[in-house]
Amino acid sequence: MLLAAHAGDRDAMLRLLQVLQPNLRRYAQQRCFISDIDDAVQESLLLLARHLGSVRKLASLSGWLFRIVQRECRRLGRVALKQDPYEEALVDQWMVSHTPDSARLDVASALESLPPHYLEVVLLRDFEELSIREISERLGEDVPAVKSRLHRARAMVREYLLA
Repeated sequence: MLLAAHAGDRDAMLRLLQVLQPNLRRYAQQRCFISDIDDAVQESLLLLARHLGSVRKLASLSGWLFRIVQRECRRLGRVALKQDPYEEALVDQWMVSHTPDSARLDVASALESLPPHYLEVVLLRDFEELSIREISERLGEDVPAVKSRLHRARAMVREYLLA
């Protein structure tokens, strides 16, 4: 069904959206204000329908889709609270003010500034594209510890870049 939807089959796309909706809704229930759940899921499904044909790796579709739900929950939360706890505007400003080459150099410097145990988990997840479970097995750590370390590492990189 996923391959057919990716190839442009409209009926397969509709079935795919129906299959994915309950999982996205459960995910949104953990991350959104209750009043924003339906909006976040709807927006995520619309983005999927518009951009599924351009997705290069279908294996990474679920992660991409859950990330969309997470971002949409954040966006709706920022609107509701009239604040930005994730400093998205600063990130956008940073992105605009850097060329691709200077951004690469800054990110490389930020990664080099990480302690080795943080750098290792970022490299395994973001460059080798291992799953959290695969990283935990490779490092001999439990899954929550890996998630925590990855979160802290990314926060440190973000802080370095936005400082």
